[in-house]
Amino acid sequence: MDFSLFYFANNDSEMHDRYRLLLDGARFADENGFAAVWTPERHFHPFGGLYPNPAVTGAAVAAVTRNVAVRAGSVVAPLHHPMRIAEEWSVVDNISNGRAGIAFASGWHAADFALRPENYATRKADLMNTIETVRKLWKREAMQLADGAGEPVELTMFPPPVQPELPVWLTSSGTPETFALAGQNGLGMLTHLLGQEVDVLAQRIEEYRRAYRDAHPGSAGQGHVALMLHTFVGSDREAVRETVREPFSRYLASSFDLVIRAAEAAGAEGAAVSRELKNMSPEDVDFLISQAFDRYFQTSGMFGTVDDCMGVLKVIKDAGVDEVACLVDFGVETDTVVDAFTDLARLHETWRAHEAALGSVSP
Repeated sequence: MDFSLFYFANNDSEMHDRYRLLLDGARFADENGFAAVWTPERHFHPFGGLYPNPAVTGAAVAAVTRNVAVRAGSVVAPLHHPMRIAEEWSVVDNISNGRAGIAFASGWHAADFALRPENYATRKADLMNTIETVRKLWKREAMQLADGAGEPVELTMFPPPVQPELPVWLTSSGTPETFALAGQNGLGMLTHLLGQEVDVLAQRIEEYRRAYRDAHPGSAGQGHVALMLHTFVGSDREAVRETVREPFSRYLASSFDLVIRAAEAAGAEGAAVSRELKNMSPEDVDFLISQAFDRYFQTSGMFGTVDDCMGVLKVIKDAGVDEVACLVDFGVETDTVVDAFTDLARLHETWRAHEAALGSVSP
């Protein structure tokens, strides 16, 4: 099981050098045998707002690294013309000498579609159409478009990419249909534990593997599942709890507003949920966030000592995960996170030794 770094969050504690954690983390991942660095696409909100374009942050990561894969986690496909996605990520592929990869998502927040409001209603269908088109463009197939005079024109994407095929993942919060869709189309799977338990995740992964095998008989591959986990490793579990409690609680509070907005966009039933959430007292909101923090700390993240986190890794490995994507930018001060990379590296080495030992006793 590989390790990677994942960036997404509400890193609002830094007024200057806002991207220092991204670049310092990328160098750390590159030097310590991690598989990849993922950056997301988010718009119009402090929660993830450092990352409006993963191709831009990916290019920055590519320029300061030599080994790690440089991935989008994720490109919101319906917000962009597929030619533009292919062009931007081919630049990343060239800067990195063939290390680019993209996870695609359909998008879920109506406000994001201020960029392309006409695509909000059809975003699910647009997702797979965009993926198919980007993959064709990556292989240097021409695309017929209309030019400024309205005339049809056949265009090929430039610059030519380094990789003959683009590594692609589909992003899902746990919807069974999305896991099956990824398997049927030979795509990787990027997911998380925000809203699904590990036993449910294991079931989804098995469904994904089955769909992959059924759609690709005779293939030696079985797909690739990357799991995003909020991560902070230290030498004392209670010290870690106190280090992450306040910033992670702020992180959860910041996401609370996004939940309300998403509910408002979900029709009459969602509007009722939105009203209920808005009418909660500050004390009730604080209680809800406190409960959420305790749950995430105990069951939905990778927090604590190396031994604590080894237990988490064994559970998700048994569930079928191929890569743990460690989300490290959830509001803890940058110097503290960078200092804790030493313990994260220790966890990585301990896991590698564990897997090597398992391999040495296998029949």
